[in-house]
Amino acid sequence: MPVQNSTQAMIERRNRLLGPAYRLFYEEPVQFVRGEGVWLYDPAGQRYLDAYNNVACVGHSHPRVVEAIAKQAATLNTHTRYLHETILDYAERLLATFPAEIGNIMFTCTGSEANDLALRVARTCTGGTGIVVTQTAYHGVTGALAEISPSLNLPDPTAPHVRLVPAPRPAGDKTGEIFAGHVRAAFEDMKKNGIRPAALLVDTIFSSDGVFADPPGFLAAAVEAAHAAGALFIADEVQPGFGRCGDGLWGFARHKLIPDMVTMGKPMGNGHPIAAMAAKPALLKEFGARSRYFNTFGGNPVSAAAATAVLDVIEQEGLTENAKRAGADLRERLNALRSRHALISDVRGAGLFIGVELRHGDAPATKETARLVNRMRERHVLISAAGPDGNVLKIRPPLVFGTEHADLLVETLDQALREIATT
Repeated sequence: MPVQNSTQAMIERRNRLLGPAYRLFYEEPVQFVRGEGVWLYDPAGQRYLDAYNNVACVGHSHPRVVEAIAKQAATLNTHTRYLHETILDYAERLLATFPAEIGNIMFTCTGSEANDLALRVARTCTGGTGIVVTQTAYHGVTGALAEISPSLNLPDPTAPHVRLVPAPRPAGDKTGEIFAGHVRAAFEDMKKNGIRPAALLVDTIFSSDGVFADPPGFLAAAVEAAHAAGALFIADEVQPGFGRCGDGLWGFARHKLIPDMVTMGKPMGNGHPIAAMAAKPALLKEFGARSRYFNTFGGNPVSAAAATAVLDVIEQEGLTENAKRAGADLRERLNALRSRHALISDVRGAGLFIGVELRHGDAPATKETARLVNRMRERHVLISAAGPDGNVLKIRPPLVFGTEHADLLVETLDQALREIATT
């Protein structure tokens, strides 16, 4: 069967079996059967440069992680209501990467579960319900999180207890002041409407909003505004965490602040379903006195083994340092493209989390961005788009991404930009 016919048959089968709510990437969806490092392989053996999938943070099918999963699965996998040392060893090791004030960690299977748990804790400890998030945020797929994830494009994405604030657009030294002003106004509006604040929840790289990382420290003023309103600050590290931003393991570290809670997702297990919520002990003491939490397989022995192996790889292969070095090199190359392509209005990010904004003067180049993402896919380089207007190229490859991979990405992007400019 020809490849195109085979792909179409698979799409039709998928739609029939899985229903219409799922979405596929790209105008011409692609099937993969194998992954290794920064590469994904289709059924014909053709390889694609993966510059998008942050979940496989230490690279697809990393042998250290695969070995750890297989060894533990062959020994024991059971739920977390039995004692097991591996999860405790991992908890101690992971907590050591946070500020000393964050001393407890609770394990889940997904980032959505971790964020949902953080909201429960925030509401229990503050007595409030009000949540502030950014205008194009994505925080998860549970019912509570869909209400605060406007990027899902639901018919009515927010509930009465939710307030949306603009993402922190670059404004130099004024960035933090402006963003904090929006957060402060949102909490004040809640109170005027009889809603008690509970939390400010942000992805610390503002990924879905279009990737905003600078200047370092700008987020601190917004956190102060949240605390002044009686709310807690939840740092969503599902996307920026585990060394991706190149400055320690956590995105919030760039802002020199201490979150009340930190949430993590599947990158902590290189895609294996393990996630977590870390918190200040006083919060969990209050939460535990009023409630209880149970997650059958959150932090099970196999997941803990996978997560331990990921930390080993990050540390021993110097992947945080690589993210800083490779990310700076890639941004420099992308800025060089900017001098040759008027469509590129900005290149921003931290480490190996980069946003490339495309505009026609003051107008977002939404259609061109979509075309560019698909042209790149046709040339076997995988990226995506973000931002309220869908005009920011989102680049976040596995942390083993290096110079030779940057060569291919930038060369392919240059060619695709030239083609789009002439059609």
